[in-house]
Amino acid sequence: MNNNRKIAIVSASLGVGGAERFAAMLGTMLHGLGYEIHHLIILDFVTYEYEGKLVNLGKMFAQEQGVFRAVKKGKYIARYLHDNQIDTIIDLRSRPMLVREIFTKWIYGQRKAYFMVHSSNLDMYFPKSRFWTKYLYSKATKIVTVSKAVEQKIKQQYGLTNTKTIYNPVIFPDAVNDKPSGLPETYFLFFGRLENAIKNLSLLLEAYELSEAKQKGVSMILLGDGSDKDTIAGKIQQKQLSSFVKIIPFQKEVLPFIQHAKATVLTSRYEGFPMSLIESLAAGTPVISVDCESGPNEIVRNEVNGLLVENHKPQALANAMNLFIADENLYRNCKNNAKQSVEHLSLNAITQAWQQLLNE
Repeated sequence: MNNNRKIAIVSASLGVGGAERFAAMLGTMLHGLGYEIHHLIILDFVTYEYEGKLVNLGKMFAQEQGVFRAVKKGKYIARYLHDNQIDTIIDLRSRPMLVREIFTKWIYGQRKAYFMVHSSNLDMYFPKSRFWTKYLYSKATKIVTVSKAVEQKIKQQYGLTNTKTIYNPVIFPDAVNDKPSGLPETYFLFFGRLENAIKNLSLLLEAYELSEAKQKGVSMILLGDGSDKDTIAGKIQQKQLSSFVKIIPFQKEVLPFIQHAKATVLTSRYEGFPMSLIESLAAGTPVISVDCESGPNEIVRNEVNGLLVENHKPQALANAMNLFIADENLYRNCKNNAKQSVEHLSLNAITQAWQQLLNE
């Protein structure tokens, strides 16, 4: 397919994180449709494979400081968009700073601009002021949300109507990978950023401690890095769980860990559309998730492809872990349903949704 449009995908980085992983994936999807893709990243962090041209602003302006760095970056972006005749922008950044976003509005000019919202924490994407939010985004080509719950919240909170939900895509693995060495025989898995304010790993540890998993030989693996890694490690030691709960640093290839897990567990305070759940299901691994704001209840069908429990309830989460351990028939049913439950999120289906949006 030949498309003449030139698209700039603006993201924080192409490194750790669901939004950043999606930025790389989106570029590959649109490149496959024939669009010319330019990745503009704010931070010098690249771990994911990508298609198109990379403009690493973090690396280019590493020696600059403070407001001068921001201004120089902004001027460079404006010149780059002009010189490369970019006609479409897809902005995946968090956007909490009003002054910066007024500057960004000037930089983007009259180009088609799609602003993505990856989380139900809208303070990370919009000014608190309804007036300024409408000024900045009411004439955007489209505000693209990753869940229907987030879209509805934006409509209610800011009165914006130029919204559309397109779910994140998931890639279905072709084969089962070898089990990474050193892993326990049976384990629950959490993978993502080790940031307690969002992921609420305190709840995960408390629920695991209350569960029968230890006695039944089911360990817990926490896979990832983050600002609270040392604090979480301290809690594991304090609870005397060091023999059962292990922290493994971020891995570029997480699929083998998912495929050999009994279940993936999510305990977030809020989400957007959690990639860890859909990636787990696509790999054939059922999930246990709290019903936090936005995402899980649009993915998890209780006792069909996983277990969905009330948030902030350690005993309820512990009971869910126990249920998957004790009820083999229920567990096998959820496991057998896992892949087909996310078929509507296939790369092809979501690519076509983006193609349709860009053609509107």
